[in-house]
Amino acid sequence: MLIGYARVSTARQEQSLDTQREQLTAVGCDPNHIYSDTIRGTKWQRPGLDAALAYARPADTILVTRLDRLGRNMVETVTTIADLAERDINVRVLEPELDTARPADKVVVNVMASLAEWERDLLIQRTREGVAHARTQGRVAGPKPKLNLEQKKQIRQLRQAGESVSALARSFNVSRQTIYRALEAKP
Repeated sequence: MLIGYARVSTARQEQSLDTQREQLTAVGCDPNHIYSDTIRGTKWQRPGLDAALAYARPADTILVTRLDRLGRNMVETVTTIADLAERDINVRVLEPELDTARPADKVVVNVMASLAEWERDLLIQRTREGVAHARTQGRVAGPKPKLNLEQKKQIRQLRQAGESVSALARSFNVSRQTIYRALEAKP
């Protein structure tokens, strides 16, 4: 069975969603088995895709108009295709023409998977190098501290003078947890 999936990023692209549905129907997909989402590709949760994947059974084919409809990035797209292959579900893409039921296209998917893994490894390596470089320059990764050293000193003095943690939090416009961390920090 052909199970279609169409996705657009915004409601303004509804015409594109209709075009995708027409393309899927034109190649033999039953309109009752076309799932869709109007949601940005960067969003993790796509109920239409989840429903299509849940409906699919072994020997079925998930059909999309373009490869980027299946995932937010190459890693996720290739992972989705690999997960479907483990369930004996094929993926067919209209543009570029790709069908995992064909042995040659399986090779293409494997090459894509290798490139996606390599890309992910490079990203991890670059991130580590960037953090190490920032540390050598005295910068620390993560959010900026809410309190400077002078404020922490003032907080410790005010707390010793009997000021409550809640009052300190209000005075410095921070959470109580931030006050507790300031009190626990080394002077």
